[in-house]
Amino acid sequence: MGLGQVCAVYVLLSALMCGTLSKKNDEPIQEDKDVLVLTESNFNRALKLHSQLLVHFYAPLSGESLGSILEFAQAASELKEANSDVKLGGLDVSKQKDLAKTLNVTTVPSVRLYLSGDKYNPVYCPVLKSSASIISWLKRRKGPSADLIKDLSQLEKFTAEDDLVILGLFKDVEEGAVKVFYEVAADVPDLPFGVTGNEQVFSKYGRTENSVLLLRKSKMAEHFEMTSETVKDDVILFIRIHEMPLVTEYNGKTSSKILSSVVQNHLILFMDKAGKGFKQTYRAFKSTAKEFRGKVLFVLIDSGEPRNGRIMEYFRVRKEDAPLVRMVNLTDSFQYQLPSDLMDIQTFTDFIESYLQGKAKLKLQSEPVPDGWDKQPVKELVGMNFERVAFNHEKNVLILFYSPWSSDSRALFPLWEDLAEHFSDSEDVVVARIDITANDVNIRMMDRYPCIKVFPAVYAERVVSYSGEAKLEPIVEFVNAESERAKVDKAKEVIERKKYLDAQKEAAKDEL
Repeated sequence: MGLGQVCAVYVLLSALMCGTLSKKNDEPIQEDKDVLVLTESNFNRALKLHSQLLVHFYAPLSGESLGSILEFAQAASELKEANSDVKLGGLDVSKQKDLAKTLNVTTVPSVRLYLSGDKYNPVYCPVLKSSASIISWLKRRKGPSADLIKDLSQLEKFTAEDDLVILGLFKDVEEGAVKVFYEVAADVPDLPFGVTGNEQVFSKYGRTENSVLLLRKSKMAEHFEMTSETVKDDVILFIRIHEMPLVTEYNGKTSSKILSSVVQNHLILFMDKAGKGFKQTYRAFKSTAKEFRGKVLFVLIDSGEPRNGRIMEYFRVRKEDAPLVRMVNLTDSFQYQLPSDLMDIQTFTDFIESYLQGKAKLKLQSEPVPDGWDKQPVKELVGMNFERVAFNHEKNVLILFYSPWSSDSRALFPLWEDLAEHFSDSEDVVVARIDITANDVNIRMMDRYPCIKVFPAVYAERVVSYSGEAKLEPIVEFVNAESERAKVDKAKEVIERKKYLDAQKEAAKDEL
């Protein structure tokens, strides 16, 4: 083949390739529920096609991403129906790792708005938890970001529409400090914003200076005075701290706000709202919250609500454990338990202050195994050695599950020493105790502490609860009775185990 022919073939191939690429570029980008499915191969093309491209970066296996995917799709459908200029796209960072790295995506889920095809200077969106907040954020970007309140009748209508609204009082609603307020409104799309310069509204709330009011059920709950030095982040922080009530009850509606709160220290009260003493404890809890607003978020989890089963399981709190109080830090997920059965203002305050000063005791899955734990008459158990001792088929183990700050628990300590002394000559009985508030154990516990259980000397991991009097004689009788029953049951187990092993041996012979 001559040089001319080679060139001709090259030109033909180039033309074919260009045609193929051109055809590929003309193909529409795949959509899923009105959301563009973005990849490394089509991302740049999507930027060219859409002057306003709102991109959702997500990981499908992430719990948070799952909710945001559904809300993003809902927003896409609503924007399509409204013939919006904004197009929504989704990018799965677990599949498009290289592109995510190029775009410097470090938070998932997150949302960015790309304008006029600019790939490297997007507008970073605030946390958008719902389709309504996504649409509201886009609308507020165009303006106006806050409703103009002209008189008291319009104010009454505005405050009646939502339980919580943000109202800006400004002498000039076009220039000066109000511009900061408009920026805040644009970045907080999940709350309704109104602005007014009406003197009657100023008078109604007793304000004379430029202010931002947080109105809860039409009444002023908090206020923030604006100055020439106030910046957007100051106002947003004020709103985010005070938008939650003094005590927020955990439920399906509040869970996302609790988890995304700017306050990272959460004091959680686990208590049955229908239980005895709830009103008194709740009043003390709420009163304490006033002193720590902005430092600690106070949360109530109703232990009597069946739908709270999963969140209680996450914290490893049983219904029988309530009432109890835990401090949780969202940055490191560490937990600290209130070391008291008292539920009053002073106890709550002392605990919070000890935590804030770094003096509170961290709740661990297991305390370290104490030195000489098995040298004393009463054996000291922790999470790490519990199963090895409790489920020893050679020993009948009597265990006290206690809470160190419980007076009922401490009252049993002398009795436990007497029991250990009584069984000191017995080779098959062990007397032990475990601080169950500091150590997790893998058995089903249905009793409130203190509680007494016997772990008989059998191969099966059997647990027998004691419900009699907390006195030496009846407990000794109970342990002796369980020990005798264990001998009979273990003898049967030995026979069954021998049959099983013999059958396994026969089966092995047949295979040979």
